[in-house]
Amino acid sequence: MTVDTKARLAELRERMSAQGVDLVALAPSPHMDWLVGFHPMLCERPCLLLVGPEHEAFLMPALNAEGARESTAIPFYVWSDDVGPRAAFAEALANVGGTAARHVAFDETMRIDFAMLLLDALPGAKRSFTDDTLGYLRMRKDEREYAALKKNALIADRAMQAGFAAIRPGMTESELAAIISDHFSAEGAPMQFAVVATGPNGAFPHHHTGDRKLAEGDAVVMDIGGRTDGFPSDITRMAVVGRAPEGYGEIHSIVERAVQAALKAARPGVLARDVDAAARKVITDAGYGEYFVHRTGHGMGIGGHEPPYITATSDTELAEGMVFSIEPGIYIPGRFGIRLEDIVILRADGPEILSGLSRDVYGAAIPG
Repeated sequence: MTVDTKARLAELRERMSAQGVDLVALAPSPHMDWLVGFHPMLCERPCLLLVGPEHEAFLMPALNAEGARESTAIPFYVWSDDVGPRAAFAEALANVGGTAARHVAFDETMRIDFAMLLLDALPGAKRSFTDDTLGYLRMRKDEREYAALKKNALIADRAMQAGFAAIRPGMTESELAAIISDHFSAEGAPMQFAVVATGPNGAFPHHHTGDRKLAEGDAVVMDIGGRTDGFPSDITRMAVVGRAPEGYGEIHSIVERAVQAALKAARPGVLARDVDAAARKVITDAGYGEYFVHRTGHGMGIGGHEPPYITATSDTELAEGMVFSIEPGIYIPGRFGIRLEDIVILRADGPEILSGLSRDVYGAAIPG
């Protein structure tokens, strides 16, 4: 993934200044990917990117140094297993102006043993996570990021259609997932996940795809995603095998109305919790509130799940350029589940759906 590191460091420093943050510390993670375009392999050896008011530096294990040098010109402070990281870390911290830091923002995915290096070195500093600095910047996608996410969404559409076309009674969930995976691979976007949940398994939102065989009358939840060009996809659609189970049509319609309500509510300046409330109200008013057991959505970018989170408690103010899912669901224990998911990018006049695939159920003969 090509990144304009100089421009992104300038953006980060401007935001750090506005938030009173003196030092940002990143571990190998999507945050590091976004800022510099790569990350070394994460293991137990401390590896950190330190960003100060004017300078930046890597604390780099010797094991990774030669390979990582091909990806960046940022100064390295290298340590080896026979010496340990503390001396190199102290030198790196001093050279980015971090020894006097009064406020440090930590990568929230960082290993605690990595964080302890900073905590020991700066015991009196204020500590926060990156929500108001690098996380804030990552939530607002530029047009290059949009193009990559759109490309992936359309690949996922076609992988979903390959799954639809393959559905047959007697095949297993895993066999259906393998067909979807083959399509992702054929388009150069290896599958990252496939939740294929048939019949009563659909009532488990994070069902582990298994060996249950598809049968006549099953509702099938298909939640899939692949990745290419450094970005993922994520889409959920419904299919049925033959005639839909009793009550399916009504519940599908309720979930669709919840999607529409969330899409209508999502506007720049609106709080994320108000989008969740809009979807949740539709489902609750229809009498199925207890069966909507998760948040309405999650952000997506380099990471498959990242801020903003569309939850009942989130005070995040939505802004133009944010990308997130809208995915309400209803899960009836012992019978079936229905979830409809689209990824959207928020524009000035509302959300643009990245997928081009209808949310109608595939293959159903639904009783009126």
